[in-house]
Amino acid sequence: MTASFTDGHSDPTVQPVPASVVEKVDAADTTLHNPKRAVISLGSNLGNRLETLQGAIDALEDTPGVRIKAVSPVYETEPWGVEPGSQPSYFNAVVVLKTTLPPSSLLERAHAVEEAFNRVRDQRWGPRTLDVDIVAYADVLTDDPHLTLPHPRAHERAFVLAPWHDVEPEAQLPGRGAVAALLDTVTRDGVEPRKDLELRLPE
Repeated sequence: MTASFTDGHSDPTVQPVPASVVEKVDAADTTLHNPKRAVISLGSNLGNRLETLQGAIDALEDTPGVRIKAVSPVYETEPWGVEPGSQPSYFNAVVVLKTTLPPSSLLERAHAVEEAFNRVRDQRWGPRTLDVDIVAYADVLTDDPHLTLPHPRAHERAFVLAPWHDVEPEAQLPGRGAVAALLDTVTRDGVEPRKDLELRLPE
């Protein structure tokens, strides 16, 4: 908002917005009250993969109660759990965000973003336009089948650990330990950094 909203308006039917309200709206737009930190993994192996990942980042940033704080480099990875060469390779990235949404609401938003990019869930390990997974949410540990936190396979996936380590070298995966140490225990075969590609941090 700008100060002009507090200076009246040429239309007499429009009431001026009090300066105190303007200040609150401006503050709410740039800060979150008591936010929690969350880590989200993004992946795409259909269509314009880089454009899709950037669109997902922008959509997450546009979510009320969410602020993207860091965006990882892009990695190109072989599909997980399928025959080599049976699917296109993935572009993967990790975003770190602050949010006032509870985990269940963040998951709903993640699914909505997937659906906006025409994600189809017709087979396990199948190709997809977009994957949006919550890797970790604060220090929450839960085995709720609807949303297990941290992600039950994050600790064994280099395509999650490597980009996360790039943006947060000291990061800890709740219940599993240091991301750097976990990364040393997994193979990086088929997980290659794409230094020629870049995702933007939303402004």
